[in-house]
Amino acid sequence: MNKTFADKVVEFNRNLKYDGKLPDDFQVLNPYLGNPETMEVMQKFYQKYYNDFNRRKFIVGINPSRHGAGVTGVPFTDTKRLENICGIKMKSAHTHEISSVFVYDMIAEYGGADEFYKDIYINSPFPLAIVRKSKGSWINANYYDDKELFNEVKDFMIDALKKHISLDLDTSEVFILGKKNAGFISKLNQEALLFEKMTVLEHPRYIQQYKSKEKQLYIDKYILALKQYSG
Repeated sequence: MNKTFADKVVEFNRNLKYDGKLPDDFQVLNPYLGNPETMEVMQKFYQKYYNDFNRRKFIVGINPSRHGAGVTGVPFTDTKRLENICGIKMKSAHTHEISSVFVYDMIAEYGGADEFYKDIYINSPFPLAIVRKSKGSWINANYYDDKELFNEVKDFMIDALKKHISLDLDTSEVFILGKKNAGFISKLNQEALLFEKMTVLEHPRYIQQYKSKEKQLYIDKYILALKQYSG
């Protein structure tokens, strides 16, 4: 039996683990190991929106935050939007994630979740949450925050991107969130020849934190980039 897009994503997430080295003071969090409900809601999400054989465009984030995909297993989706917009309730956790607000406002203008997810798949080159120790507590970290960290996770990231692509993603144009992220993805792309063209969009967190007054401009920019292109 042919596997649907949803089947392939769920399988990818089920098998996710990072066994590589990490510099001191960094840790990788696997949301699926910590909370059985994460696996459950993630499956419901993909079965709801990706239960088909469509080829999709690829939006590439950085790595999940502890409060977004680090809890729900769904990129840029906190428990609020998972329940209120996607209709999937998570009982064991309640999170609010700043990037999720922008992403779902943009999805609403795109035509809603059904329309958006039919065309687009979002994930990260490092698909697990990374935290670093700071003054005795753990805070969110990006894979590129530390040179040694990037060097340790680079091969894992290339492998993860290849696995994402094999779900049936259009590689003629990829949409990268965040300029700094794009610089690093560009290095990986030179090495592994994954994508033909890279289009860079401002990261949702940056927009929400620093450009919220101009939010509509960024929503328009996203939709223009994603809609004008047909693979």
